[in-house]
Order: sequence, then structure tokens, then C-alpha cells
Amino acid sequence: MPKKLNRYQALIQKVFFNHYTKGMSEFDFVREELEKAAAALGFATVKNLGDVPYSFRYRNKLPDSILKTQPDGREWTILGAGKGRYRFKLFKETRIVPRDGLVVTDIPDATPELIRKYALDDEQALLAIVRYNRLIDTFLGLTTFSLQNHLRTTVEGVGQIEIDELYVGLDKHGCHHVIPVQAKVGKDRIGVVQIIQDIGFVEQRFSGMRCRAIAAQFMRDRAIALFELTLQGDEVRIVDERHYRLVPADNLDDEAIRNYRT
Repeated sequence: MPKKLNRYQALIQKVFFNHYTKGMSEFDFVREELEKAAAALGFATVKNLGDVPYSFRYRNKLPDSILKTQPDGREWTILGAGKGRYRFKLFKETRIVPRDGLVVTDIPDATPELIRKYALDDEQALLAIVRYNRLIDTFLGLTTFSLQNHLRTTVEGVGQIEIDELYVGLDKHGCHHVIPVQAKVGKDRIGVVQIIQDIGFVEQRFSGMRCRAIAAQFMRDRAIALFELTLQGDEVRIVDERHYRLVPADNLDDEAIRNYRT
């Protein structure tokens, strides 16, 4: 028996097939279509309609009926396309997940205990840990400063976006860098859409400065995976990936520290 769809899946499925015909690679829809779909399906009105496309970007899988329309090696992604407007678009299939078997570098833990105690959620904790331990500096080899976190802004042609944390940095040549950071925990996936939006924001707001898009993710053992990501054409590519584990200074392995030199 086919698996019963939840309300979000049923809504996005109806909107998708109201537009899709075989061979399409992209099409737009507007937020009001989700409201009309709810009425047509006999559902109660969804209070936060924007959460429907958001959930399929980062948390939930699209219905199988939509996935079956994907050509081999490509996947449907929902982009912002302006205020109250969205775009289904086929992208090359990209999974940004921590690699198994990568070296884990031990870093002395500089996170204040009060921050660990009172962090309101895992995402906030991850951003704070990255900030207090200067992991962006270590990863990129820059001197960086947190400019703002949970920055809500708009990108032309996309609409409203939120950047988890925005850094600015300086290298040894005096070049200025803008570093949008995306933090993911639990089952949330590092989102191709958010990377594209973050890079688009930097290109519009900080034209001429170098963009270094970063994603951070807690791993199973609470080590932290950091990725530097970029766009090649319309594809998100991994530039670099490193894994860090925060440990008390007394637990650092002197031999491991010597080996880091090579």
C-alpha cells in the first residue's frame, strides 16, 4: 500500500502537479497556491505557509510521486524566487555530509561553561562553540570577527533569507573576506539552497569582496565538521572539509600535536 502523505506532503504534491509536465526542469509557484491546495484537499488553513517549502529544503523528503519525476543524478530543490514566490528547479544531486575516515583534529576547548549551560538549542550551541573556539580562523587561516548572527535580509530575485551567522575576515595580504556560516544539527541537512542564497547575498551586498561560504555540522560523537563551499555554474561544490573535536587542554595528546606539523 502507498504510504499515506502528511499534510505538507499532500500540499506540495498538489502544487507540483498543478504545474509539472514531463521534461520540465524548473517552474515557479506562489504562496497563495498552497492555501488554495489546502482548501481543495479539505485541510485546515496552514498558519505558516512559508514553512511548507522550507521543510522540504532542510528537513523532509518530497513525496515519492515527485521524486519519481527526477532524472538520474538530478534532484528537485525549492528556491526562493521573490516575495511570496518559489521555484522548483532540478539541480545535480548533491549530498554534503561529513566523510567517514577523515582525520579529526583535537582543539583545546575554549567554550565558556555558562554558554554550554544556557545555550537555548543545539544550533545556537554549535554557532557559539564555533565562535568562541575561533574555528573559522583555524579552518580558513584568517583572522575573523562575527558581524551578526541570525541575519534576516533579502536577496534580489530570491526574497527573504536568514544567514545563521555572518563573519568578516582578513588575510595576511590585507584582503577582506565575507563569510556566511550555516549551522546544522540533528537530522537537518546542509542545504544547497541556503548556500546559493548566502553566496547571492554576499555578491549583492559586498560586491568585490571574497565570499567564503561555510557550513558547520555536529557529528555523531559531537565532533564538528566544517565545509567550505562554492558555486561552479549552478552546482554547489565542496572546496575543503575538516573535522575538529574540542577537548580539555589536559587531554591533548602531545604526540598527536607533533604529528599535526606534517
